[in-house]
Amino acid sequence: MATVRQNKISELIKRELSIVFQQNSGRVAQGAMVTVTTVRVSKDLSVAKAYLSLFGVKDIQASYKDIVKYKGFIKNELARNMKNQLRKVPDFEFFIDDSLDYAMEIDRLLK
Repeated sequence: MATVRQNKISELIKRELSIVFQQNSGRVAQGAMVTVTTVRVSKDLSVAKAYLSLFGVKDIQASYKDIVKYKGFIKNELARNMKNQLRKVPDFEFFIDDSLDYAMEIDRLLK
């Protein structure tokens, strides 16, 4: 179970990460609309797992590979934006969130 501090930092990173993707989507994600669905921070606050939904692009895997390739750039942008709120920005692991696809498939099967 996450502590209050982990939850606060997760929400802060989620908000700031969304802004970074909004401002740099052409460079970072091949112009895809990136939605940060969840961020989970480890207990020692050194690693953050970010779950992303990608829209508006034909090849999701290619956009995902670009995001992973620009992980350092994303971390630097976050550090610049959150320099007054966090001492150290955690390392990131990005995952594609397929929960929406899963829910649509369940809905299709039920119909």
